[in-house]
Amino acid sequence: MSSRVESVIDVARADGRGVLVGYLPAGFPDVQTCIEALIALSESGVDIIELGVPYSDPVMDGVVIQRATNAALDGGFRLAQLFEIIRGVTAKVDTPILVMTYWNPVVQYGVDRFAKDLKEAGGVGLITPDLIPDEASEWFAASDTHGLDRVFLAAPSSTDERLVATINGSRGFVYAVSTMGITGARADVDGAARSLVDRLIGLGAKRVCVGVGISKAEHVRSVTGYASGAIVGSHLVSALTSDGPAGVARATSELVAGLTALQD
Repeated sequence: MSSRVESVIDVARADGRGVLVGYLPAGFPDVQTCIEALIALSESGVDIIELGVPYSDPVMDGVVIQRATNAALDGGFRLAQLFEIIRGVTAKVDTPILVMTYWNPVVQYGVDRFAKDLKEAGGVGLITPDLIPDEASEWFAASDTHGLDRVFLAAPSSTDERLVATINGSRGFVYAVSTMGITGARADVDGAARSLVDRLIGLGAKRVCVGVGISKAEHVRSVTGYASGAIVGSHLVSALTSDGPAGVARATSELVAGLTALQD
């Protein structure tokens, strides 16, 4: 089964660089501005968009993202608007959009229905931080039926057995969590990221992207020296909060410098 995300990563690799994955929450600060910010991500050089579903009990999100998702929910965000946002973005740019969502909203919506609506809107798959492959049989079926990618998370604390299951279950890439804990920009990306990526590659992973704590071009440069890509969230959400889509464009361009430097 073809994967647009895998194709994007492979093309970048052939060009001698990693990819930049940029995260923003759906519906923040409102639907239209969110669409504009996501388009700004794409036009400023993000290779893959990670679009987060606001959720009332986010176990992984740090303060910056929690504030933004809470604001979206307080503003009346509904899950159906997720697909409206994706349609609005894919009508303008062709950057693949992966939806990051906790599993409960998908179950409440209906797993196959969610997969169908996501595909029809132009989305390419899901990142599921609280779903493990052992419990994902319904998602495996729906994602295969509708041709969607499925990105599972791997942590430094994971056993080799768990990592193998994560690798085998994932399509698109494996999401390596660089540090134990919640999201948020950090001065230094945890050194555990490199050893985790090495473990994943040693166990057969072909594409691994690293997230949590990446906020600078230097981080992007470092991470893409040993992984397929760098995932940036809180830093971009902060830029959107402070300066709107224009701020997102500026922050993205600065991060992209960490990719282009690989070709210097």
